[in-house]
Amino acid sequence: MPMLMLCDVRVLAPAKINIGLRVMPARADGYHGIESIFQTIPFYDKLALQRTGDSGSKCHVICNGMVLPEKNTLTSAYEVFCEVTDVSESATIYLEKNIPSGAGLGGGSSDAASLINALDAVYGTGLSLEQKRYIASKVGSDVFFFTECNDVTVPFAALVSGRGEIVDPIIPRRDLFFVLICPDVHSSTGEAYRLVDQWNGPDWNWNGYSAEQLEGVYSKPVESWDFVNSFTAPLVQQYPLIGEGLQDLKDVGASFVQMSGSGSTVFGIFCTKDSAACAFLKLRKKWKRCYTFAFS
Repeated sequence: MPMLMLCDVRVLAPAKINIGLRVMPARADGYHGIESIFQTIPFYDKLALQRTGDSGSKCHVICNGMVLPEKNTLTSAYEVFCEVTDVSESATIYLEKNIPSGAGLGGGSSDAASLINALDAVYGTGLSLEQKRYIASKVGSDVFFFTECNDVTVPFAALVSGRGEIVDPIIPRRDLFFVLICPDVHSSTGEAYRLVDQWNGPDWNWNGYSAEQLEGVYSKPVESWDFVNSFTAPLVQQYPLIGEGLQDLKDVGASFVQMSGSGSTVFGIFCTKDSAACAFLKLRKKWKRCYTFAFS
């Protein structure tokens, strides 16, 4: 396996879920504003970086089980890193992809942020947070969140707003047990925003929580949560399999269920490890991509 090769550095890239996600109407620059709580979960892609010694600032990505487009979040991050730091050396990145793509879990963005940190360590460039955020701005909106996640082995949560560039860390919950279902649906971010635009039409109505209220609700018992994801209703209409996953999580006793990001992953939160484990054992009989996670 490529990951067993001698490499300069190996890093983990965690997934995230959205606990509540409010989408705003498109702005003049074409972006939609969001208000959400992002929280990492211990579900990881693995990256290994090997310097080739060749000049030219080229980045070659070898990924197990998945064909990546020639230009992807890793090559983009490498390119901008080299521009910012004046590093001029090629590298090979071995990517062990575990986080499903097009699933609303931020896998590609997390990979990019973890690569930025790995490059900074290998080349000793001492990037400031401002420089990391600049690189993130050239790669993708969710990358901002992951650049501020300093230790991926512990939970990290933040209020995320703007187009994703405003990241205000909050105290993460450590008492949550997650069960995820990834339906066999690929939801592209572009399609999801198009669907939410069509769903709302010219008059956007929202009766959920403001950014200021999110943290207060997050700290309450999970059974009382009523967070809403703006993408859920239009995506469920387009892909009924997503709604089926949500219902199955309810049926096995999840205290809270919702879709993550722009889909298609749905998750249930359980208040005990045993209840999550029991639900997982039931659901995996039906869903081939079913997972359970906890940081405790």
